[in-house]
Amino acid sequence: MKRIGLLLVLAMLVLTGCENGHLATPRASGRPYEVLVVMDKQMWEAPVGRALFQVLDTDIPGLPQPERSFHISQVAPKDMNRTLSIFRNIIEVDINPSIYTKTSMKFVRNVYANEQIILHIRSNSNESFIEFVSEHRQDIIDFFTKMEMNRLCVDLNKKYSKLTYDLAKEIFGCELKAPEELKNYKKGKDFFWTSNNTASGMVNMMMYAYPYEGPETFNKKYLLHKRDSVLCVNMPGSEPDMYMQTDTAFTDVKPIVVHHKYAMEARGLWYMRHDGMGGPFVSHSRVDTENNRVVVVEGFVFAPEKMKRGLMRRMEGSLYMLLLPEEQQSEIDTALEEEPKEDESSQKS
Repeated sequence: MKRIGLLLVLAMLVLTGCENGHLATPRASGRPYEVLVVMDKQMWEAPVGRALFQVLDTDIPGLPQPERSFHISQVAPKDMNRTLSIFRNIIEVDINPSIYTKTSMKFVRNVYANEQIILHIRSNSNESFIEFVSEHRQDIIDFFTKMEMNRLCVDLNKKYSKLTYDLAKEIFGCELKAPEELKNYKKGKDFFWTSNNTASGMVNMMMYAYPYEGPETFNKKYLLHKRDSVLCVNMPGSEPDMYMQTDTAFTDVKPIVVHHKYAMEARGLWYMRHDGMGGPFVSHSRVDTENNRVVVVEGFVFAPEKMKRGLMRRMEGSLYMLLLPEEQQSEIDTALEEEPKEDESSQKS
């Protein structure tokens, strides 16, 4: 009887691993922000490969010390095997003047694994390729960054901080799914702050609102003035003259699109006035037209003993989980074009 039971369990495992007679598609492998470049080693070490490497080997903006955007690996096409083919982020380079008349770039999803992205860069010449990737440097960086944040958003929809969600709903009538480790909080007028409140690697989420006063609301000086006004009241230090402020000289503000609507992103450094604390922050300022207000959601980090890339990207991805009243969740947009995925028979040919 025990043997029959074991055989039944094994049979069920086989069946659940198959779909229509084929093995189920595995989940993509690799760590977040790892990129595998498929290119011959000789080309990888030549100007063509160095041009692509220099695009990927860039620093993340807004951090107090240099930290690279991606972990980069390279493999020759002939060495691509079943294990490597399910990598989460792949760049496939094809330079062939007999096939292509110009350089172009498109991506495809889930070819060999679920949650996989493959970016195809096809070119007619080495010179055209080098010029193209240099011109589209930011598009490539933003593409893989946003795809990783989309993966984070999928995870946050399954597991998130109920405390942060409830505060956003109670104070602002909004939805916000943030990392589940945010379990400590402080409330104020049109304001809340949540944190993991740890001595090592402190991550924080902050949300506040103020009246919308027209297009002039969205400029750097106005946004940062509002931020400092809110922080002065709601984020004091241990002494009366200590409070959180913006390091305006190291903060950039730019327009972005969130859920198909206009928003402003601020990214830079914060510090505690008359104290030694400080670190990076990133925020989204968005117009809630239903209530004629600006809603700001921000992630910031205090981790002087740690690299901050992973912590900040986790908080930044959470900002896209803010839903204003009557708003629906959408994927983070990229500037790149998606091409149809090849069918299974063409993949094997």
